[in-house]
Amino acid sequence: MSRKENLLFTLLVKNYLLFTLTLLAIAGGVYWLWDCRFERLLYPVDWDALADDPRLARGEYAGLEDYLQGAGNGFAVLDENGAVLYRAGEGELELTPGELDCVALYRGEEYLEAFPEKDAEGTVRYRVLRTRMTGDGMQITGNMALDGELRVVSGALTPGKTAYTPREYGILAGTWPTDSQLFRQPFTAADGTARTLLLCVAPLDDAAIARASQNGWQVWLAALPLYGLALAFFIWRVGRRIRPPLDRLQAAVEAQAQGRTVPVGDCGGVQELQRIGRSFDELTRRLAASEREREHLDRERQRMIANISHDLKTPVTVIAGYVDALADGKVPPGEQGRYLAAIRSRTQALTGLINAFHEYSKVDHPQFALQCQTVDLCEFLREYLAAQYDAIALAGFELEVSIPEVPCLCRLDPFQMGRALDNLLGNALRYNRLGTVLSVTLAPAGRQALLTVADNGEGIPPDRADTIFDPFVVGSDARSSGGSGLGLSITRRLVELHGGTITLRSEPHQGAVFEISLPLETQ
Repeated sequence: MSRKENLLFTLLVKNYLLFTLTLLAIAGGVYWLWDCRFERLLYPVDWDALADDPRLARGEYAGLEDYLQGAGNGFAVLDENGAVLYRAGEGELELTPGELDCVALYRGEEYLEAFPEKDAEGTVRYRVLRTRMTGDGMQITGNMALDGELRVVSGALTPGKTAYTPREYGILAGTWPTDSQLFRQPFTAADGTARTLLLCVAPLDDAAIARASQNGWQVWLAALPLYGLALAFFIWRVGRRIRPPLDRLQAAVEAQAQGRTVPVGDCGGVQELQRIGRSFDELTRRLAASEREREHLDRERQRMIANISHDLKTPVTVIAGYVDALADGKVPPGEQGRYLAAIRSRTQALTGLINAFHEYSKVDHPQFALQCQTVDLCEFLREYLAAQYDAIALAGFELEVSIPEVPCLCRLDPFQMGRALDNLLGNALRYNRLGTVLSVTLAPAGRQALLTVADNGEGIPPDRADTIFDPFVVGSDARSSGGSGLGLSITRRLVELHGGTITLRSEPHQGAVFEISLPLETQ
């Protein structure tokens, strides 16, 4: 076929798997949208992208304002002395050099933590710890103690620094600015000068995050129309492979019911529907052939009835005429014997016709069966022809026989095969002139025995050669030749019941050759 056939099971499994994958993709996409929405609330500003933007080094600071999203976020670019070169957004971005040193590095490995504590006397002091993340956990790399006036008591983290201001401590403790968090990121400008990027990060909007978490189901509502679209698409996809061939089959069935023939042809679709289409076309062809055969049989039946009526009407009419003449006393006494002889002759002909009809109907009946036995066909023919030799000679015909000496074993019903040969020889004697030579030849041909019954007489007209084995077809143009036209039909039926075939080779004025092929018995 021009395209690869698919099984219905394969089509359904494939589309089910694709539909499942589509649903998973829809679920994954919706989850990704929900996650992006939630992540935007958690991280409204992409500070990493801002810190890595090459425009920062080139001094194109105005273009960086696009990063800022939400209230409270801002950034400033400071020179090496801490002076503000550019500022955008909101937040506390004006710092002294000492305050700037207290701001944690954005990508630093160390973290500062400040918290108040009391000593043994209950005096409030402040502790500042510098920690580093290592593979073993948190490691304290610096420990500074401040008194109540924020003076360094021990463990100074910055060499030479002896005291801190409240704003500096607030930066260390993360309490200043109040609603923001500061980070700094050193970088080098395009001209090689040192710069500092100061970031003011607004706190998370806890209320918005809570609302987004509670209303997350609204995002999943988007999956419903997507699911509907996917379902409609796959219904259309499967229907596109199944519906058209089903419509063609339905149209063909409806046309068949209306007496019209509409072939399904290559209806496409899955393999099962294509097989149904081909089977339906084959069924349609067989029904059409059966209808033609039925019409032929009807015509043959009508012809048979007409022939039977003709063959019976003629002798019955003659007999009735003679009987009426005798009954009315119109026949002189000297002529009565001739009339009675004519009645006897017609009665015998009528009896022969009735017997032929009976034999034809009997061998054509489905329950007719042969009584077969293993027979040497050579010996059977010798005995049969020996019994027929005198009748053939008295009729003025010659007989030539060629039978091999090697046995040819066949499964035969001797009586019925004899009847078939009687019909062939009887036709040859009836339709040929005196002196005609009859020949009977037997020869093995592979697994078949070829029996030929031929004559060198008038032959059979070409217009009857193809139908000579049909009922009521005779070899002569006139039906008054004495034959019923059933003999060869009976012969063909008997040969076929033996598992053989019979054919005719004939040319006008050159004789007729009947060839019977019978299966040999396996040895």
